[in-house]
Amino acid sequence: MPDSTKNSDAKIAQQILELVGIMRRLRDPETGCAWDVAQTHASIAPYTIEEAYEVAESVALGDMDAFCDELGDLLLQIVFQAQIASEAGNFDLGAIATAISQKMLNRHPHIFGDSTSNTAAPSDSKAVHEQWEELKANERTAKGHTRTLDGIATTLPPMMRARKLQKRAARVGFDWDEPRAVLAKLREEIDEVEAELNAQNADALAGEVGDMLFAVVNLARKLNINPESALAATNAKFTARFAHIEDQAKAHNTRLQDCSLEQLEAWWVEAKTL
Repeated sequence: MPDSTKNSDAKIAQQILELVGIMRRLRDPETGCAWDVAQTHASIAPYTIEEAYEVAESVALGDMDAFCDELGDLLLQIVFQAQIASEAGNFDLGAIATAISQKMLNRHPHIFGDSTSNTAAPSDSKAVHEQWEELKANERTAKGHTRTLDGIATTLPPMMRARKLQKRAARVGFDWDEPRAVLAKLREEIDEVEAELNAQNADALAGEVGDMLFAVVNLARKLNINPESALAATNAKFTARFAHIEDQAKAHNTRLQDCSLEQLEAWWVEAKTL
């Protein structure tokens, strides 16, 4: 290993240890910060999720300064959780690093495995992904997860979890042959929503809307479209077009509430051409 790499690694290790020391001091029961001391794994979990989304947003914006800053916020959450666990005698940051390192070694046998193995290394990214999924399945089995859908976190955003459920089921052959078959299923679900709407059955209607959304996610998956990304793009598009409507209302010295639906729709159509 070159001396420059060793020096860089040593600097990184020192910087991480400094952050660990800061968190340890903040959590000190006698001299620490009252808010930090009061936190638990559960109380800061929502902040961890929030920080992960802010990391994703900074990536989308392409702002490297913000990206670095948001990754720091996310790293703080990991150090925070590790400190709480360490105080309880459960694990520490080192144990976290060791666990994920071992997992990466196990999931990349084509890189870190025995060079004398007769097993051929994956030839492309698709083959590597297939191997990765197979190794993950073996890990789930070792943990006692015997069912196909075991281990998919129930706390994931519903759309993301739906996609994961569908992908996992597809790996064992439970899948549509092609996207048009899913489109037909979506039409069927829309008809069922309409039927319950006409029947004014509120309880059944919620279930049918859920089935319809699940079918939409399935269609996106079959089209190799990430439904989260697609919906995010549509949200941005809606926001921009609605801003145009607000600008037009302001230019006409009127409130949106006082505009007719026809006028609002006309400005919306105008926004679509911009």
